[in-house]
Amino acid sequence: MWWKPRRRFWRGPRRGPCSLQLLALLAGATATVALALVFWRSSDWGPEARAPRLPALQPEPAGAGAGAPQAGESAEERLQRLRRPVYPRPPPEPGALGELGRAVSLELDEAGKKLQEDSIQRHQINIYLSDRISLHRRLPERWHPLCKEKKYDYENLPKTSVVIAFYNEAWSTLLRTVYSVLETSPDILLKEIILVDDYSDREHLKEPLENHLSGLHKVRLIRANKREGLVRARLLGASIATGEILTFLDCHCECHEGWLEPLLERIHEEESAVVCPVIDVIDWNTFEYLGNSGEPQIGGFDWRLVFTWHVVPEKEQQRRSSKIDVIRSPTMAGGLFAVNKKYFEYLGSYDTGMEVWGGENLEFSFRIWQCGGSLEIHPCSHVGHVFPKQAPYSRSKALANSVRAAEVWMDEYKEIYYHRNMHARKEPYGDITERQQLRAKLKCKDFGWFLENVYPELHVPEDRPGYFGMLISRGMEEYCFDYNPPSENEITGNQVILYLCHGMGQNQFFEYTSRNEIRYNTRQPEACAAVDVGADHLTMHLCYKNPPENQKFIFKEDGSIFHVQSKKCLQAEPNASNGNPAPLLRTCTNSEYQRWFFKESS
Repeated sequence: MWWKPRRRFWRGPRRGPCSLQLLALLAGATATVALALVFWRSSDWGPEARAPRLPALQPEPAGAGAGAPQAGESAEERLQRLRRPVYPRPPPEPGALGELGRAVSLELDEAGKKLQEDSIQRHQINIYLSDRISLHRRLPERWHPLCKEKKYDYENLPKTSVVIAFYNEAWSTLLRTVYSVLETSPDILLKEIILVDDYSDREHLKEPLENHLSGLHKVRLIRANKREGLVRARLLGASIATGEILTFLDCHCECHEGWLEPLLERIHEEESAVVCPVIDVIDWNTFEYLGNSGEPQIGGFDWRLVFTWHVVPEKEQQRRSSKIDVIRSPTMAGGLFAVNKKYFEYLGSYDTGMEVWGGENLEFSFRIWQCGGSLEIHPCSHVGHVFPKQAPYSRSKALANSVRAAEVWMDEYKEIYYHRNMHARKEPYGDITERQQLRAKLKCKDFGWFLENVYPELHVPEDRPGYFGMLISRGMEEYCFDYNPPSENEITGNQVILYLCHGMGQNQFFEYTSRNEIRYNTRQPEACAAVDVGADHLTMHLCYKNPPENQKFIFKEDGSIFHVQSKKCLQAEPNASNGNPAPLLRTCTNSEYQRWFFKESS
């Protein structure tokens, strides 16, 4: 059963662990940050600024007095005035590329193809195309129809500071993010946009960036004097934010109409709620906006501590009375969320021992739930996000982030993580004393409570001694059971093979369960070895609550693995039908190739 957090169990601002972090951060700001408050004015620059020059935009006359009644104003007119964004979106040019989120494929000569490929190589996003799409493009409507009917009490909703950290981001994707916020956010609700430059070294992000928008209302730019990493860069922005709500966005986003109001309304209702928008995909190559109005997915994780997406479980569907009610989510993707600033500080903000992105999202998710908050996704808030082809810069410290999360929050369950990530046990992760003290001070619940009450859908492996790890035949002791799923999002369908043991867990980690299954439970959803009708090899299928006969194996004391349905034994074959070594079903004998054992590490 989901636990309902108490409203206002915390008492506003206090000089708790996070407040001290932010004060220390600010105290060091003179050495580490050059605070450059700039109000921007429009002008294009450089090879990455290919979008057509647009005239300088003047702010709509909404201002601080937007909520004041005006003589002769109807209720609808008043609502429209309160909804008015900071800036109006300029009309699209005829034939504008990518308008309404349409996919674009450019017809290019060889020189153009080379420039496009170079831009992809540099940013892992097709920036050559992005530079040719308007910074002000409109998106298609992708929310549930009921969202359009929602009414908001604009004058009483809290104001937000939007924090966007960036490092060597492309010109057009960064500015399209900024314009998107300004052109979709009601002026009465947007306190400011804070851009945090995490020590970028590309020229277009220096003086040209400042000059480009030196007249834009409500935009501030701060620059770090050394590389801080995403976590500390975001904290720099949060430390100077003046809004009651902090809204974090990535630097390559596009906001859907009406994205902000649902987030602020929910936090106004429940101050201990951390609320995420629905994250719609923007294709990195064609810039197609792929959002949909159906039920969004929620966040989870697998035992590698990798974030995963899942359908909303039935019990959560039943809890909600409307299709546009918030959806409780065990974890967040991390890049896009809103939180009450005082509550963010109370919870300990970010773990400053983390640097690059990766792992910080799960750590924050665990902390929110275990320490009395709730993590939710609002179906009426949609934000498009460009997921790069791959990370454009090194994320070598992401593993340390995951280890810190495991050590502070997962209690004895961290061993399940280490079993599947053997190299993680040796990863240096720094001092976690302060984070452990924070957990004790906030009287946070244990990880078993989280698994039982927040994420009961996650199967908890048994990991019985002698029945997990690398599965090896005594006849071929250099080879291990090995499974590579078809893709990151498709776990089943491929054949189990034998491959040289690498001792790293991951695709060579298996578990024999008390229900007679051979489970591949490194990823989610988990897969179980099965034998299809008429076959002699192992194929991975989804696991079931009640295992079918073709997924049942008996691991005997002599080391043989007996398949119940076929009444045959698994044998290591050096030359299987596909040319690779593989475990195949054969008549049971005393052969060493039919004697198997688990080895926990190499």
